[in-house]
Amino acid sequence: MTLSTPLTSEADVVDKKNITRLIVATSVGNALEWYDISVYAYFAVYLSKAFFPANDPTTSLLLTFGSFGLSFLIRPIGGIVLGAYADRHGRKASLMLSIVLMTLGTLVLALMPTYQTIGILAPIAVMLARLVQGFSAGGEFGSSTAFLVEHMPERRGFVASWQFASQGVSGLLGAGFGALLTSLMSPDDLQSWGWRLPFLFGVLIGPVGIYIRNHVDDATPPPAAGKQDSPVREVFARQKLATMLAIGALAVSTAVNYLIVYMPTYVVKTLNLAPSVGFIAAFAAQTAVALLAPIAGLVSDKIGRTTHMILFALLLLVSIFPAFLLLTGKPTPTIILIGVLWLGVLKSLYYGPLAALMSELFPAATRSTGLGLSYNIGVTLFGGMGPAIMTWMGGFAPIGELAPGYYLTGVCLLSLWALFTIRRLRLA
Repeated sequence: MTLSTPLTSEADVVDKKNITRLIVATSVGNALEWYDISVYAYFAVYLSKAFFPANDPTTSLLLTFGSFGLSFLIRPIGGIVLGAYADRHGRKASLMLSIVLMTLGTLVLALMPTYQTIGILAPIAVMLARLVQGFSAGGEFGSSTAFLVEHMPERRGFVASWQFASQGVSGLLGAGFGALLTSLMSPDDLQSWGWRLPFLFGVLIGPVGIYIRNHVDDATPPPAAGKQDSPVREVFARQKLATMLAIGALAVSTAVNYLIVYMPTYVVKTLNLAPSVGFIAAFAAQTAVALLAPIAGLVSDKIGRTTHMILFALLLLVSIFPAFLLLTGKPTPTIILIGVLWLGVLKSLYYGPLAALMSELFPAATRSTGLGLSYNIGVTLFGGMGPAIMTWMGGFAPIGELAPGYYLTGVCLLSLWALFTIRRLRLA
């Protein structure tokens, strides 16, 4: 008679511990990157008065969101530079550099004197800090996604989904700060100094992420010097279709994400409600991302990425206009919460497999570069500039309050085209 094999071997336990450590190391740093970005957008109304004063509040807000969008213009450069650095020197080296840069940018924003104190130097310094953050964030997605999927290729959907789950956690923290501070502080105190608190919190997270990332290793060693063509040249010369399809697949998810980030501003400026209403709705939507993205990634490992994502892209397409008709027709706090939460749930279930799908479009030798370039072009075009575009569209009488609905519908159709093309060509 032989002893039965233990249900869980010591090797399995060690492997699970390693995977958990890898997910935590990637997620903490990734959450910091996106927390700092989301906080800037969530507190745009206060930042516009502190750094971009103007006679017309809408102009002031447009300048704030313009600087928000400007930082996204440098992200493709960050994606190329830090992505190629990761493909050349290893994912860990790039991840360490990106988190240090993001922490420095956040520190500048947290401590920057206002326009009233130092004049034109204030908005210039804010824009420079945002450019540093944009460059840093540009390299984060490609390196961290490649880092995760290369450690666990048989479960790419699940491990890569933590990219977006951690973004949900960061958005949740940013919206949570907004809901808490707008409830506990007077408008004058919040405008005077309260908006700095979320940025100071982001500075404190930085050293934690740096420490954790310093204690993990790459799944595969970087290529030997001289053994590889330029990753950037490879992507531009031979992987243009993969890059375009990755951008298309990403488009609707990033557009919905930045709509949620834009919600506190939309609630105040368009629906004339208290800012706490928008923060609570955004908090609920980001909670859905944090909880549902890993489940969606796990399901996609079983049924396939495109099958899963096409289903939820279609649900998004038929939900967008009804949601905004409801929001604008009956703008009560409850209706806003339900509408934004529903869009957040659909986005989460679409989002989960996305990082794995994009990683499968590129070979390992150029994966960080291809991911970084496609992700950051997509986020710049359809996400980062989204709040400014929606604010601008809202000024036209025929569109008005429904501007986000028109914007999202067009972007959703683009993503469906990309997914059907990937499916038809069997690229992922």
